[in-house]
Amino acid sequence: METHRGKILVLGLGNDILTDDGVGLMVVRALRERFAKEAGVDFVDTTEMGLALLDEISGHDGLLLVDSVQTGKAEPGTIHETGEEGLKVLPGMSPHFLGVGEILVLGRRLGQPMPARVKIFAIEVADPFTLGTKLTPRLEAALPEIIERVSSELRQWLQSTAHS
Repeated sequence: METHRGKILVLGLGNDILTDDGVGLMVVRALRERFAKEAGVDFVDTTEMGLALLDEISGHDGLLLVDSVQTGKAEPGTIHETGEEGLKVLPGMSPHFLGVGEILVLGRRLGQPMPARVKIFAIEVADPFTLGTKLTPRLEAALPEIIERVSSELRQWLQSTAHS
């Protein structure tokens, strides 16, 4: 297995043919362009879920995760930020439906080098279910601000790792 010691993983999850569900992918693609010359960062945008994420996440020191969420309690484009403690770990779930929280726990239990630093950007969306390749108008309008917020966090992480 390839290791990525000392690196930050910026991971975008979603499906870019399900309207707003593709927002995580779009953010990570924009950041990949913005930070193209930056060493120490891996950018992955994927439609994969569950155990398929274990190899992507394992070996990195830090994980910045961008994904969509639909709580119905916030405006589309709202950025919900949390650390690993904000991830739900649901014991007894099928291995085919493991979330990122379960992946982190499982990886550690298996002795895999998992990120010690985790930050999640859950982007509130209006419609993650309709077939389509474009974001809904309100989310599209918020996209530059979302990209800037995640970019700012990544810059901070890069500065802190450069000084450690």
